[in-house]
Amino acid sequence: MMEYHTIAPFYNSDSKVLILGSFPSVKSREEGFYYAHPQNRFWKVLSLIFEEEITNKKEFLVNHHIALFDVCASCEINGSSDASIKEVVPNDIEKILINSQIKYIILNGKKASSLYAKYMKGISLPSITLPSTSPANASFSLEKLVDSYQIIKELTK
Repeated sequence: MMEYHTIAPFYNSDSKVLILGSFPSVKSREEGFYYAHPQNRFWKVLSLIFEEEITNKKEFLVNHHIALFDVCASCEINGSSDASIKEVVPNDIEKILINSQIKYIILNGKKASSLYAKYMKGISLPSITLPSTSPANASFSLEKLVDSYQIIKELTK
C-alpha cells in the first residue's frame, strides 16, 4: 500500500548537518515526528554523543545545528520495514539545502544510503552512511552506534 511522508522537514537557517532516514516508521507517522518508535536508538545515541539529556527534541536539534528529513516522499512499504520499500517518489531536499548552512548529509542506515544514491544524484555535498539506529539493526550495540555517530558532533561545531 502506498504511504505518504507527512512529517515536515526539520531544519532552520543555521542547520549544518542533514540526517536523512529512508521513510518514517509507523510510530513516527502516528506521532508526527522523527524516530518516535521507543526502541529506535536515534535519540539515545544523540544524547550520549552530545552528553546531554534530551528533554525537547526540536530545541536539541536547533541547538546542535541538526536537520532531519527522509529520502522518500512516498513509497510502498509494509509497516516500518525498510526491506519492503518500493515504488519510491523521492523528497525534494533542495529547499533545505538552499535555506540552511548544511555542508554534510548523514544517511541513517544502508537503505537510506542506497535510496539516496539512486534518487539524489544531483546533490554534490559530502555524504556519510552510518549504521541504522533502528531496532531491526540489532547487530549494532548502542556502544558501536555511539562510536559511529561521534562524527556528527564534529561536523556540527
